[in-house]
Amino acid sequence: YQGLAGRSTNEVLQLYAARGGQQKLQRSFLVTQLHRAIKKRLKQDLKSLHSFALELSKEFRRQSKTCLYQVLAAVQGVQLQNEAMQMFQVKAFDLEQSLQEVTERYEKEKQKRRALHNSLVELRGNIRVHCRIRPLLPFDDAAGHSISEDRQRNSSEKVAYAADDETVLVKCSRPGHASINKTFQFERVYNDSESQDAVFADVAPLLTSLLDGYNVCIMAYGQTGSGKTYTMLGPQVEGNFAFTIEDESELGIIPRATQEVFRLISEKPPGSYWVEVSVVEVYNNEIFDLLAKDSYGKVFSIKRDVVTTREGKSDVPLLTHETVENASEFLHLVKKGIQLRVRHPTLVHAHSSRSHLVVTLTITTVVFGDNFGTSWEDEQASQRVNKDVSFTFPQKTRESRSASSSGTSSPVQFEATEKIKQVKTRLQLVDLAGSECVGMSGVTGAALRETSFINRSLSALADVLGAIAEQRSHVPYRNSKLTHLLQDSVGGDAKLLVMLCISPGQKYLTESMQSLGFGTRARQVQRGQVKKKNFPMSSKAK
Repeated sequence: YQGLAGRSTNEVLQLYAARGGQQKLQRSFLVTQLHRAIKKRLKQDLKSLHSFALELSKEFRRQSKTCLYQVLAAVQGVQLQNEAMQMFQVKAFDLEQSLQEVTERYEKEKQKRRALHNSLVELRGNIRVHCRIRPLLPFDDAAGHSISEDRQRNSSEKVAYAADDETVLVKCSRPGHASINKTFQFERVYNDSESQDAVFADVAPLLTSLLDGYNVCIMAYGQTGSGKTYTMLGPQVEGNFAFTIEDESELGIIPRATQEVFRLISEKPPGSYWVEVSVVEVYNNEIFDLLAKDSYGKVFSIKRDVVTTREGKSDVPLLTHETVENASEFLHLVKKGIQLRVRHPTLVHAHSSRSHLVVTLTITTVVFGDNFGTSWEDEQASQRVNKDVSFTFPQKTRESRSASSSGTSSPVQFEATEKIKQVKTRLQLVDLAGSECVGMSGVTGAALRETSFINRSLSALADVLGAIAEQRSHVPYRNSKLTHLLQDSVGGDAKLLVMLCISPGQKYLTESMQSLGFGTRARQVQRGQVKKKNFPMSSKAK
């Protein structure tokens, strides 16, 4: 501004215009230079980007080829694996077929061998012995009073197994000694997962023999808490047995056998069979009738005695026999009798049975006709025919009585009296009280006395089997009321099945070994061929 002093306005304007033009030229030059620089930089970036794109394309093609080769190799590998898998499946199918054929042949041979073995058992009169191993239960962890700490620690350890369906494997071990495996052979062995259905499936054929003229006895043996009562009767609901539970798969041998017997009878001609039931318990070496009634008709337990008849058979005079027409009536009476059975809680079992239970189902077969054959074995029954006609045909008896009261005789009754013969077969279902170790069960007082009688009666049973096995001249049946009562079944002409029940835990190893030893000795008993009661044949009407 100092240079403009003294100048005219026009000169000043001219100077400003020149200055503005000069600045405009400078700005234009700068813009041109900046545009050139940007254009040059863009060309360089485009060139670099093009080079990068070319390199990326080349790398993509290279990696694509590599991946394609890998995919092709993988596809070829999968194809090879599929071919190998198909070949393996073909081989596996062939092996399965071969295994199935071998298994079928094995099962057929096993059935043949078992049938031959059963025939041999029939001829020798041996006792069939089945063994059932129960599963471990919560109360197995509870310890008794005098169990050592080591035994308490290993009480839940499983030592008894079913090696197969005929072999029991027991792992015997002692502190400081090597473990020893012992095996026991029986006609059938059930593992801890086999159901009541599987057990009864092997029992059912004996019931057919019952209607063929053979006496049958099924006996459960084992220590207390080993599952005998569950096997024979089924589960308990609040301490009582529920034969009408919804899940029939839990029912035991007694209710199942009853249903099967009446099913077999239903296939026979009406009126040709009649069934009676009796229920007794052997408690403290005394026999009690559990179906006896007082003067008011109430069922109560009354003591009976067992005697030997002139024919050498055991008999219980005045024993109550109730006639039943179906399985429901039978089980109703059995349930009434069981409610009177003595039970007492122990440290081993909360519902320990303190007596031996014997449920007897007697089937009387009635045969009509003139010709009864020559082989008639039930002489005592035939001598009482006239007395038993009224019981054989209760409906006809009532009709006869009404006819006689009107002054007319009944020719049907006289003809039936002259032409009726009958033969009796008997099914005995026995739930033995369990042997027990006093130190483990913790019983005292009256329960201790019960334990003493239980163990003595089971020892007497073992002595009887030992005497029969050794073919001694004297068999000590009368050493115990239990053996005296079961004399006909154990040493007589009955098909006898002993169901051993054992506990698998280490805690009960001693008791389980004792039960297995009892079963082994029972298998060695040879009683001679079991006798069949021949049914008389009626002559055909001319």
